[in-house]
Amino acid sequence: MVALLAVAPVGVVRPAFAIAHGENAPADHYRFSVRLTMIGLPTAGHGARDSSCSGALVAPRWVVTAGHCFRDAAGRRVSRPVARRTTAMIGRTDLSRRDGHEVEVVGVRQADTADVALVELAAAVTDIPLLRIGTAPPAAGEVVRLTGYGLTMDDESAPASRLQTGQFVVDRVGDSVLETSGRAPKPDTSPCPHDSGGPYFQERPNGPVLVAVLVAGRSGSAMTAQLGVMRVTEEIDALTTMGVPRSLRL
Repeated sequence: MVALLAVAPVGVVRPAFAIAHGENAPADHYRFSVRLTMIGLPTAGHGARDSSCSGALVAPRWVVTAGHCFRDAAGRRVSRPVARRTTAMIGRTDLSRRDGHEVEVVGVRQADTADVALVELAAAVTDIPLLRIGTAPPAAGEVVRLTGYGLTMDDESAPASRLQTGQFVVDRVGDSVLETSGRAPKPDTSPCPHDSGGPYFQERPNGPVLVAVLVAGRSGSAMTAQLGVMRVTEEIDALTTMGVPRSLRL
């Protein structure tokens, strides 16, 4: 039984385009997508930097993202906000608009078994449809979609101004990995490091269902991405305690 999957690193050493060879998400689509902005992250040598990750709203006060988006100056994943200020932008496809919500992040819960975290919001978001969490992995040959707010240029000074998206085909499903390759809009559509935390989801008749959380990916190639599996049997009690109701899991 699989609820969340995390993409394992595949040799990426620097950020690149937002969902390489992807496309702009249509207006007001995938409004559960989240951009996490961290201002004043500590660095080695007592410095600071700004950064961002992607994620998805899975409960009114909880966002799922990559665990490594919350690391201390030594690179260790921690169960707390690390930056001087961390906010979640929710329901805003075009970041130049003023719709959706911008909410402070007040807590972080790291998973024990994968590079996945749940982020607690200061206020509940109740007017945006949630992304439901699946209980089984997709099968080989099935199509999944990814959304993310990665960089728009190979430069930290060029943040995304709009949600990006692309479709992927599941090539292989194993006990600990799920491999995908680009499908649309191009065969070489691929995720990028600054899409970290973005949701892979299946588009079903009764609504989208989360099957993966992006940790890292290879930019600008048709290489497959690898996903590490996080099993829910050890996480259900913790998720329920955090306020993620069982009804969100199919």
